[in-house]
Amino acid sequence: MNYYFIGIKGTGMAALACMLHDLGHHVEGSDLPVHYFTENELHNRGIEIKEFNPDNIHDDLNVIIGNAFLEDFPEVIAARNNKTCVCKRYHEFLGDFLKDYHLICISGSHGKTTTTGLMSSMLKDKYPTGWLIGDGTGHIDKDTKYFCLEADEFRRHFLMYHPKYAIVTNVDIDHVDYFKDDADYRSAYEEFSQNITDGLVICGDDKEARKLKLKDSLNVIWYGLGEENDLVAKNLIETPNSMEFDVYYKNELFGHFKLPFVGKHLLLNSLGCIGIGILEKMNPEEIEEGLSSFHGVKRRFVVEEDGENIYIDDYAHHPTEVGVTIDTARIRYPNHKLVAIFKPHRASRVLYFRDDFAQQLKKADKVYLCEFTSIDDKQDGTDIDITYLQESIKGSVILSEDEEGASILAKEKPAVFLFMSSKDIYWLANLLKKK
Repeated sequence: MNYYFIGIKGTGMAALACMLHDLGHHVEGSDLPVHYFTENELHNRGIEIKEFNPDNIHDDLNVIIGNAFLEDFPEVIAARNNKTCVCKRYHEFLGDFLKDYHLICISGSHGKTTTTGLMSSMLKDKYPTGWLIGDGTGHIDKDTKYFCLEADEFRRHFLMYHPKYAIVTNVDIDHVDYFKDDADYRSAYEEFSQNITDGLVICGDDKEARKLKLKDSLNVIWYGLGEENDLVAKNLIETPNSMEFDVYYKNELFGHFKLPFVGKHLLLNSLGCIGIGILEKMNPEEIEEGLSSFHGVKRRFVVEEDGENIYIDDYAHHPTEVGVTIDTARIRYPNHKLVAIFKPHRASRVLYFRDDFAQQLKKADKVYLCEFTSIDDKQDGTDIDITYLQESIKGSVILSEDEEGASILAKEKPAVFLFMSSKDIYWLANLLKKK
């Protein structure tokens, strides 16, 4: 079949494009003529990437539309108006494409990408497993039976999926340009629970998650550090490079785990995966071996050490994620200066969470802020610039993403430089490394 992707460099879109190519289909697509990290695998497969142009749309295409592109986008209009084309949005296509697999959806406001990576690592040596992760990574072959999917609550898109199992990492309100309030946000997860057939593993330490009215017949495992959970981690020992802990399931010792990474968020994400392992009747040794093979995902706390300077690239774009990233850096590098460089995504998110962003960013020793530059930053009409956030962080500096900005950052050395954004801030990091 012939597939055409509008916005092919998007993280999920690029991964899906590679998967369809690997299954033998012809794939092409369009995007902006700037480099994005997800396009490397597209180029490796010889997938053609065109610049946006409605003339790209020709007859008999299966068109997959990225979520950043609304119905008034010229290529979308051309595809919708061509009666020989079959058009579906990314989540609509995935809902149909994955219906025949043992689907495991990983959802939640934060931690989806890392937990999906952990889950695929845990399962792939035991079962024929595919995955689609929000870092632009995907895998599938003709023998795939289990499939791990990062399922985004954005505009309720995850309601297109009907998984066997699901993990919900937290229900911390996000996408405030769409969801009206906490109750509206929770309602999306409540609807999602109706789609799950066999089991839900959900973080019971999250207060908003505890308010959910879940599907009555659903087998639910609550996980966390609190004693009220079904699945609990105890006796944690943490070093700068590893952690070990005991896991109790329904008040009985399930197993002792030692894993080669650190941070409370990774502990909780691992617990969620262990819950799925229990549902699948895996033993503790199999689970530990699988989780230990996890080597991280792209743009999630990716560390590069160069002499006295350390560069960390992270996708953090919500206050909770920013705080977790800075806290983890403190654990890893307790004696270093932390320099936070943050580029926000969506003006509405900054408008809603300004005080929360400020509180978390202040955990760093120095804060630099970059301006909005993405195509959908002000799509809903919210019209603020980065000074709105800067005013709440005393001593913070607005930074240009160019040679001048890199030169300013270079004066902070030696330091841990924390680059945080869901957008293309890593180019500024590359300029700094050269300095």
